Amino acid sequence: MKLASAAPLLAYIGAQDFVDKALGAVGKSGKENIYSTIGVRSFINCRGTWTYLSGSLELPEVRAAKQAAAGHFVDIFELQHAASRRLAELSGAEAGMVTSGAAGAIASATAACIAGSDPARIWQLPDTTGLKHEVIMHGGRDPFDSAARLAGGKLVVAKTPEDVRGAVNQNTAMIYTQALGATLEKIIAISKDTKVPMLLDDAAGIPPVDNLRLYAKMGADLYCFSGGKGLCGPQCSGVLLGRKDLIEAAMLNTSPWEGAVCRAMKVGKEEVMGCLAAVEAWTKMDLNALNRDWNLRVARIQKLVDTVPGITTRIYTPDDGNRYPTLTVSWDEDAWGFRVADCDRKLREGEPRIEVLTSNNPSLVPALEEHPSSKTAKSPDHIEIVSMTLLPGEDIIVGKRMREILSQARRKAA
Repeated sequence: MKLASAAPLLAYIGAQDFVDKALGAVGKSGKENIYSTIGVRSFINCRGTWTYLSGSLELPEVRAAKQAAAGHFVDIFELQHAASRRLAELSGAEAGMVTSGAAGAIASATAACIAGSDPARIWQLPDTTGLKHEVIMHGGRDPFDSAARLAGGKLVVAKTPEDVRGAVNQNTAMIYTQALGATLEKIIAISKDTKVPMLLDDAAGIPPVDNLRLYAKMGADLYCFSGGKGLCGPQCSGVLLGRKDLIEAAMLNTSPWEGAVCRAMKVGKEEVMGCLAAVEAWTKMDLNALNRDWNLRVARIQKLVDTVPGITTRIYTPDDGNRYPTLTVSWDEDAWGFRVADCDRKLREGEPRIEVLTSNNPSLVPALEEHPSSKTAKSPDHIEIVSMTLLPGEDIIVGKRMREILSQARRKAA
């Protein structure tokens, strides 16, 4: 029954193989691109919007905006304030700014909460002598808290909302959280009660674009998104939104101000206009239609992989991170003598190169894996294929390769 279900896809693959061989015979394989000219292999991205794998692909509107922006000189101070007004209109927040990624937003927000708009304090950072400088890390440390420390923040770990309330003292400058839903509501309430500003880091929170307005309505003092993940904006951009006084302070602590602690976290006119274009584009998109298309992509891969006996598959949408229809693929690694890492390696080494999601994180500083308070616990290993970063037609290529690799592994184990 599974073979019958996959028959149309298998027939398409057979025809495509014939075409590929014909193109290869006349030297038109299509494998060459700008990266291959310097010896770097591009790949089919099934892993999702990971920074080390260059995030996401920019929307056409973003590429057009960046190209148009590149043709003119502009005052960056004026540009950031104009972008702030437009982001406020789009989000319902009081103000906003384009940052150098979500990590840049964390650093700028931390500096704003410690130094405010006082020029002497801005110049003093990251030295926080005499200043409120503690940053309460709700939920524990994470791989991105160095952004807060760069600006002078001293981390105070608080696992639960109750721990957060108990950790607030006269030195507390900011509360940081990645919590959503009911837990976020509790943290916001604590922030209001204690009059300590709170930053929500929801780097991969767009889509849905409704989150732009949701956190403003909930009363978050500050919240941020990555520009180079689901937003499909410039890879080196992010968005920080929230209270006008805090956003103004964040701007004063950030490039292009000379002497500001976040001067190194520069964004250019192209990133600002490109990020704005991405936000504007998402306000006009049909997310339901996109989800249907993304689901179809992983469903086609599932049909092909399911033809291999002993394989278990499931399609689901994660609650955090890459919130797109995702296919999980697993098998009895011990019985087969074939590990998830083996399959991952074969996919990466093949042509075209294919990157999938496993429990392995090649971009994580190794020391974090051993840190008792870091959020890096590994889940049971399996392969995940994230739909959003697949281009049209790549699902067939991935399904075919997965089927070939897993079929070969099963035969060897028999």
